Amino acid sequence: MTAAPDPSAALWRLLLWASPAFPVGSFAHSHGLEWVIEADDVRDAATLRDWIEDALAFGAGRTDAILLAHAHRAASARDTTALADLAAFASALAAGRERRLETLSQGRAFVAALAPWPDAASALAAIDPDALAYPVAFGAACGASRVRLSDALLAYLQAFAGMLVWAAVRAVPLGQTDGLRVLGAIAPHAAALAEEAAAAPLEAIGGAAWLFDIAAMRHETQYTRLFRS
Repeated sequence: MTAAPDPSAALWRLLLWASPAFPVGSFAHSHGLEWVIEADDVRDAATLRDWIEDALAFGAGRTDAILLAHAHRAASARDTTALADLAAFASALAAGRERRLETLSQGRAFVAALAPWPDAASALAAIDPDALAYPVAFGAACGASRVRLSDALLAYLQAFAGMLVWAAVRAVPLGQTDGLRVLGAIAPHAAALAEEAAAAPLEAIGGAAWLFDIAAMRHETQYTRLFRS
């Protein structure tokens, strides 16, 4: 008889994997935000909140959440073919060089850091780690570990928003208290997105946030840069 999965162990994994201390290199990326700050479009807590809410509703936050949900289901079912197809699709969705660098480098780093959890890593063993987008890797690891999809989505979205907030804390600059206020204020938006993404088909992926893509592309030639994207 197989023992039932321990929910506390799954939650411990999730909290660790989504922690800023988990070595995926998110501190090195700004998702184009550094260019937007230089252009003075994001200059304080209010404009940062607007930027992140749009990223969640219309940009990569929503796309990544839907990809994560499908990767979670594929890994839960041990469907390696579906996972490989999803990885290829996610990689193709990157709109520019730095956006592709951001998602693939974090995906590769995430898989490398999964070594202490071979059961989670095994779900991704058949996929080239150099072509594995971060939300697919994260979702698959959570699915293989029986982490609840709703929890995985919220944790990932908080990590995504946190990457943007702490980039702004350094580059605007903002105080840490302002950064925390922004993260607290966008929580309802993240929760609504997680609920939507959990039930969304792949065909629902799409965005209307062209300035995010332009920002990432402009960042490639920005004169001085703190971040890789």
